[in-house]
Amino acid sequence: MNTFTIPARLARPATVSETHAEAKKRATQLYREWYRGAPEMIAVYSLNYSPQYVRHLLRQRFEANRHVTDLRAINVLLLKSRQDYQETMNAWKLPDQVIGILLKPKETQQKTFLEKFYTGRDEEAIRPAASGVV
Repeated sequence: MNTFTIPARLARPATVSETHAEAKKRATQLYREWYRGAPEMIAVYSLNYSPQYVRHLLRQRFEANRHVTDLRAINVLLLKSRQDYQETMNAWKLPDQVIGILLKPKETQQKTFLEKFYTGRDEEAIRPAASGVV
């Protein structure tokens, strides 16, 4: 595995999808790149996960946004995911960021306002932004 990065190797021009079919094609292509990059990601960051588990979690991330139909929102999601992919594969992230942001499944259930009020605190408001917990 390479221990140095080649930024141009993953660089792509920022493109905007004009149609839903084009956005779907770009999302499928990006998913395949994430899928194929799972073993390299494990090697670069020395993660204690199997490639199958990483691929499963990446699939969950993509499936979580399946319901999005607004083309502008899809373009933003694709742009952010492309940026995350490039930063991850070029080893520009810390292992904590990869584990916390990309690989940890979302397990918190949404609480209603009254449930938050009764407990006396709002966990989302007091969680630091850089904690790696999404």
